[in-house]
Amino acid sequence: MWSFINHSVANRGENNNPMLVKIMSRELEKRLDNAESYEEWSAVAQQYDERNGLVKWKQTERSILYDNAAIRRRLDHLSVLRRANDNQGLLFTLNEGIHGNLGGMGKSGLYQKAKFGTKQLITEYVDEVTASLEHLAKPKVAGVTRDEKLDFFERAKICFGNSAFMMSGSGIYLFFHLGVVKALWEQGLIPEVISGSSGGAYIAALVGSRPDADLGELFEPGFMREESHMREILDKASPIKDEQISVRELHASVERLIPDLTFEEAYEVSGKRINISIAPAEKHQKSRLLNAITSPNVMLREAVIASCSVPGVFPPVVLAAKDVNGDRVPYLPSRKWVDGSVSDDLPKKRLSRLYGVNHFIVSQTNPLVLPFISAEKDSDTVLSMLTETSLKTAKDWGLVMSNLIRRPLREDSRLSKLINAYISIVSQTYTGDINILPKDRILNPVTALRARDQGELDRLVLSGERSAWPLLEKIRIQTKISRKLNEITQRLHPKKPRKGTSPKGNLKVVAKQ
Repeated sequence: MWSFINHSVANRGENNNPMLVKIMSRELEKRLDNAESYEEWSAVAQQYDERNGLVKWKQTERSILYDNAAIRRRLDHLSVLRRANDNQGLLFTLNEGIHGNLGGMGKSGLYQKAKFGTKQLITEYVDEVTASLEHLAKPKVAGVTRDEKLDFFERAKICFGNSAFMMSGSGIYLFFHLGVVKALWEQGLIPEVISGSSGGAYIAALVGSRPDADLGELFEPGFMREESHMREILDKASPIKDEQISVRELHASVERLIPDLTFEEAYEVSGKRINISIAPAEKHQKSRLLNAITSPNVMLREAVIASCSVPGVFPPVVLAAKDVNGDRVPYLPSRKWVDGSVSDDLPKKRLSRLYGVNHFIVSQTNPLVLPFISAEKDSDTVLSMLTETSLKTAKDWGLVMSNLIRRPLREDSRLSKLINAYISIVSQTYTGDINILPKDRILNPVTALRARDQGELDRLVLSGERSAWPLLEKIRIQTKISRKLNEITQRLHPKKPRKGTSPKGNLKVVAKQ
C-alpha cells in the first residue's frame, strides 16, 4: 500500500492529487509516532515537510510571524564584515547586541508549522553569528587586542544568557525524564545548568555525577535492570498499600547508582551545574535549592533522598555534608526536608539569579499539573488563549477559596496542611520556553509511586525520547549561540583540571572539602 501511494504521488506530482498527499501525510505521521530512533524520526519528518510543501515555507523568508527584513539586514552585514576580515567592524556590530529573539525569531509559532526546523533565514542567521564569534575567537585576530576580545566575550556571555534544563517532580515517571535526557545527550544538547525536583532530582544527580562521555551507560539495558530495587521500594511505598518506607531502604536504592559526592565534587566530575529542590518539613522555613554554589559541601545522595521524600509516603530527611576535615556530618541537624516539587518544582527565578539563565527547557511529568498546562508558551490561537484564560481564572478562584477555608483551621491540623500544600502547588509556574510533555497528559498521581515491569519502564523511556525528538531542532537553534559563547569563554579562560574520574566502581576525589 505504502509503495503504491509513494509511486503514484511521484508520477502524478504531489500537488496534483490532494487525496493521495493527505493519505501519505497520515501514513508519515504514523511513522513519526512509531519511530525507534531520532535518525528515523528526522528522516520521516523531513519527508513529511517535502510532501506538504513546507520546505518551500522554510525557504520563503517573508512571514507575519517575525521581522524577516531586520534579520536579513543584520545577517548580510555580519557576513560581509566577516568575509572582508573587517574585524573591528565585526566586533563593533556584535557589540551592538547578540539577540536570541531578534525580530521575534524565537516565537513558538515559527516552530509549529514544519515538522523539522523552522525558517531557513533564522537558521542562517544563527549560523552566521556563531561563525562570526568563532572568527573573533581565533588566537590572532588582526586589529583586535586580546583584552578587547576577552572583554567582548565576557560581556556577550552575560548579556545573551544561558539555557537550563529542568525536570519536574515525577515519581516513577522519572523514566520519561531519562528518555528526554537520552535524546538531548545523543545530540550534544544537554545544557550545563540542570535542575530537578523529586524524581527529576534523581535523574539530575545521575547526569551530574558522571562525565559526559559516560552518560551512555544510563541508557543501557543493564542499567535499567539495576533499577529493580528502586521499583520494589516504590511499590512498597505506594499509598494504596498504606506502607511507610524507611530512609535506610530508600538510601540503599540511591547508593546503587549515585556516587557518594558533594555537589562541588560532582561538578568537578561532570562539569554540569546540577540543582536540586527541597522543601522544609517544618513551618516557618523556606525551600532550598542545593547546588555547588549555595551548598558545595552538601552530599548529593541525601539531597536526592530529601527531594524524593513525598510527604505522607516517605519520612522527612536530615541532609549530610562534609566538614573541613572531609568527614561526613549532619547538615543543619535541627531541620528536615521533603519533596522539592511541593514548593519549587521549577526554580526558574533562582537559576536566573545564580547562573544568568533566561531560557528554560522543561521536561514536565507532574501528574497534578499536566492536564492544565500547554506545551507552547506563546501560542496565539483563539483556543489556546481561551484555555489559558479559563485555567488562570480557575487557579485564582481556587487560591481564594483555599485561603478562606484555611483561616479558621488550626495550623497543625491535617486539613490545614493539605490546603497549604495545595496552595503551594497551584501557585507555582510549571512551564518554560520549550516544554517537553508526555503524549498522554492524564497521569494518575497515585500510580506515580507504583512499581512497573521492565517493559513499562522501557516504554516510558521511549516516550520521553519521542516527546523530545520534535523539539530537538528548536533546542539546537535556540541554544547554538549560547553554547558557542560558553565554549569560547572556556577556551579563553581554561578551567583547572577536574579532580574526578568516572564513578564506575569507587569514584575518588583528590581534594577534600
